[in-house]
Amino acid sequence: MTTAATLAPPARPAERLRTSTPWWMALLAGGAAFSGTGSATLNGDELATISAASRSLAGMWELAQHIDGHFLPYYAFMHFWAKAGTAELWLRLPSALAIGVAAWLLTDLGRRLHSTRAGVIAAAIFAILPSVSYFGAFARPYAFAAAAVAFSFWALHRVIERPDGRRWVGYGVAVALVCSTHLFAVLVLPAHLALARRAVLVRMMAALAAGCVPAAVLGLIGYGERHAISWIPQRGPEVWLKFPKMAAGTTALGVLLFAMALAGAALLWTARRGARGAGSPAAGPLEARLREADPHATGRSAAEPRVADRAWVFALTGWLVLPPLLLLAVSHLVTPVYVDRYLFVTTPALSLLAGLAVAAISRFHLVAGVAVVVLGCVLSFPDHLDVREENGRFENIPWALRVIKAEPDDAIVYGQSQLRTGFEYYADSLMPVDVLKSGDVPSPDGFGYPEGSDVPAALEGRERVWVVWRGSKKSGLEGDGIPRVGEVERAGFELSLAKHSADLPGLTVALFTRR
Repeated sequence: MTTAATLAPPARPAERLRTSTPWWMALLAGGAAFSGTGSATLNGDELATISAASRSLAGMWELAQHIDGHFLPYYAFMHFWAKAGTAELWLRLPSALAIGVAAWLLTDLGRRLHSTRAGVIAAAIFAILPSVSYFGAFARPYAFAAAAVAFSFWALHRVIERPDGRRWVGYGVAVALVCSTHLFAVLVLPAHLALARRAVLVRMMAALAAGCVPAAVLGLIGYGERHAISWIPQRGPEVWLKFPKMAAGTTALGVLLFAMALAGAALLWTARRGARGAGSPAAGPLEARLREADPHATGRSAAEPRVADRAWVFALTGWLVLPPLLLLAVSHLVTPVYVDRYLFVTTPALSLLAGLAVAAISRFHLVAGVAVVVLGCVLSFPDHLDVREENGRFENIPWALRVIKAEPDDAIVYGQSQLRTGFEYYADSLMPVDVLKSGDVPSPDGFGYPEGSDVPAALEGRERVWVVWRGSKKSGLEGDGIPRVGEVERAGFELSLAKHSADLPGLTVALFTRR
């Protein structure tokens, strides 16, 4: 019997390449990110993820009313994920998968905007960045936010290409994911407005409004918890000089890619002008979308470059530059919130624009693409080693445990109560007695533990006490930066030993002995 499958024409080689390439690039980027998951030890933020995800749903809701309320969707996801275990590899796997999703979307979005080669080069650049390896091996929602933002631009391209009801729903869902993954990921959404047209304006604004409901809810929660980010200092415009390094994870490659990204935007703009000036059938956005939807209808191979609407130049450039500009504006108008890691959502845009720049080279684009990727690997190699070191997250608790040579009846005091989570997670041998701990579960309104306040009484009869704090030796031994240190000294102890891990803020381990 003849079936529909046997009647269907075989897929053309170009079509097979178009459908399989994004998956290969997703595997490459996800694999590169996952390669660093078992090297660097968990830091305080990741241990906070464990603390939150290990609570009941009611406990997470109570926590969200005091701190990290804008992370509630991520914590809820990790609550169910962590039921299968809390090993480093398992906790970080979702972030690596999110990086793979972002690479898939970049590959296909690059194809839609220009050509398959543009998408491949963009995803390859994305995969080799140290920032991608860092956040792809980080049990926090930043990789999720980057993937959600890439999804929102991809969904927006599809719905402008063919504005039917299901695609508008998909776009609204993508916007909601952006708002749910990280509060400040919403700073990319104004860039979407560059693509607003009279024909789609009403539906676009409706989808944006519906998708931004989570942002409104989480924003109100976050505003009520401003005390939780009081540690963030006020920043000035000078932070923008560090932006290329933040986005790429390395200085030299970041500056190079940022220059390429600006060139990519310019080339995309001039290519569109050239297409119009040469009498191309690209008479407007509608015709361009029709050719993208069915390139064979115009006699053009699917492998030939497409030329994006000029509005996409503004959209992609806004994706790259608006978040740091708007984040600094929020810092000065509302409360200091400028933290580099909040801007990882711009990294896919940096890669995509750089990929478009290379793909726009009329000749030798393959050689140029390989050269950029190889040069990027060379320039970023030291940074890749850094993020894969044991101290790659700058809080090396296993190192601290190796420094502590506990004797019977030794005590331990934590400069910050929440450090206890990490030491209990990594401890594999006899630890000093935790003399201040008064409860086995974290506080319902934070990540610290209930502790006794009478340090002299807790240390009575002890001859040695280990004190551990987050920060440098100077921060704890000079002034009142770490109150617990002063309390130990007033209890009759003096410093005998102090060691600090390699990078700031790092950890300090100090041994105090009875005078």
